Amino acid sequence: MQGIKDYQEKLFLNFRLSEYVPKENFYRHLKDTLDLSYLRGLTKKYYGSEGQKSIDTEVFFKLMLIGYLENINSDRQIVESAKMRMDMLYFLGYDLDESLPWHSTLSRTRKLFGKDIFWELFRNILRLCVEKGMVCGKTQAVDSAFIKANASMDSLVERELTEKSKRFLTELTANEDENVNRKLKHNERFVSPTDPDSRVSKKPNKPRSLDHLGIISVDTENHVICGALVDFADKKDSDTTKKIVGQTVENLLETGLSVDEVLADAGYSSGASYSFLEENNITAYIPVHGGYKPEKTGFMYNENEDFYTCTQGVKLPFKSIKKEKNRKTQTKEYRAMKTDCKYCLLKKQCCKNSNYGQVSHSIDKPYYDKAYTLLNTRKGRQKMRLRKSTVEPVWGTLLHFRGMKKVYTKGNALATKQLLMAAAAYNLKKLLGFNCVKIAVMTIRNIVDKPISTWRTQFLLF
Repeated sequence: MQGIKDYQEKLFLNFRLSEYVPKENFYRHLKDTLDLSYLRGLTKKYYGSEGQKSIDTEVFFKLMLIGYLENINSDRQIVESAKMRMDMLYFLGYDLDESLPWHSTLSRTRKLFGKDIFWELFRNILRLCVEKGMVCGKTQAVDSAFIKANASMDSLVERELTEKSKRFLTELTANEDENVNRKLKHNERFVSPTDPDSRVSKKPNKPRSLDHLGIISVDTENHVICGALVDFADKKDSDTTKKIVGQTVENLLETGLSVDEVLADAGYSSGASYSFLEENNITAYIPVHGGYKPEKTGFMYNENEDFYTCTQGVKLPFKSIKKEKNRKTQTKEYRAMKTDCKYCLLKKQCCKNSNYGQVSHSIDKPYYDKAYTLLNTRKGRQKMRLRKSTVEPVWGTLLHFRGMKKVYTKGNALATKQLLMAAAAYNLKKLLGFNCVKIAVMTIRNIVDKPISTWRTQFLLF
């Protein structure tokens, strides 16, 4: 006999949400692992003593985590998704018949709280990872990625004249406006009123776009994110080394761990980066940039006495330090005497249009030489492979599966909050996955340690 389901909605139900959420459910494990009640005390200063009650701080941050765990960028969609999921409601502490906060409350609360609250959440989750033995701290892989800003290239307008552009105008005549525009960088000329903190940037073979620059530091042990920040997209990676490494060192110092090695690509290569890491007793596995040459063709450098010698035995002593045009770097100039080069057979080839031979190198050459030598060892090549397999997959996960491909807020401050939340969600996922693996390993070890006669029963149970 064919059955027909007759549905009539009941007015009253005897229902307990906790009984219907499976024990192995992700959000059930997350609720048991994560305690965010301490955030209420930290955010109390943002509220008065009268008026309507705000959203519970713990509920707000749990909704934010759900958004990044589920790769949902819309506050409205976060609330709607949570309404439809019993496990999410259980994680939030809501029953089926309770109304969730209005979606606009999430946006207002995100703007209300300072970055320090988001930092504390991120660091607390990092501490949980350290306590579980997931973080070594010794070796950190650093990398950056462009995060698309919530602004269009069509919104760009000409900036008001800055002091720098005014100097160009005074130096050049009125009919040389085209030269002025060519000298000024794109981001110095234009700004987006929609998001003034966004900057025009360009990836190879991709059109220009308005972006923020996200930087993360990842522990190579279990790929846990130990540092995260957002900066202007027109900055060089090497200008952010001190910020991201300094933040990572501070985060890990609270847990008793120290950073001994930093792995990064050539974008982080600069004298300032190398000197900062050396001052903090951190070994820099950072390849030198493409423009660096360890040796000058036709010249030999004497490091101890600081001079060059050409193939004809002529000495080129140090003469002066020169600042490169339109660059922050400085170079050391070495020149031979005119009399030494006057009758040299190689003068045309060596001196070109000058009356004397000259050669120069960066003032940071000792740092570059050290890095070049280190990266060309077997260990150095291994560290570069380790960097690729560590931080690049993490960025791929954040961009494509943790909602960081584009931020739908405005300004670096809000973008930083979002990156911190995405990194916290990523670490939480790693933490719960690590717990599951650890339980499975311990179960297998217990089975192996028992007599062979009990293996069959144990494996059936497992």
